[in-house]
Amino acid sequence: QVQLVESGGGLVQAGGSLRLSCAASGRTFSMGWLRQAPGKEREFVAGINWSSGITGYADSVKGRFTISRDNAKNTLHLQMNSLKPEDTAVYYCAARRFTLYKTSPDEYHYWGQGTQVTVSS
Repeated sequence: QVQLVESGGGLVQAGGSLRLSCAASGRTFSMGWLRQAPGKEREFVAGINWSSGITGYADSVKGRFTISRDNAKNTLHLQMNSLKPEDTAVYYCAARRFTLYKTSPDEYHYWGQGTQVTVSS
């Protein structure tokens, strides 16, 4: 069984930065960060293929967010720069049992509890 625990959320002013981390226990393959804002559906933010390191991003965060992983420590990170109020959401770390990340939340098999990110204007 895979367990994911996120950390690093908080309150930040627009233009600021935050770094999210996700500690994974158990075997994972591809992983991703997804988010859900109040009243909206959960959406893909960034993904990474665990073995190749190939990454992908939602258009709304390209150039501002960077996903990375530390295989030795089995951890996933999301560096978020130039944050905007519209980035406010609960951010979830998620993992799949397959090697390629996906952009649909339905394709993820394991989820963390989520961490709140609030960006004030």
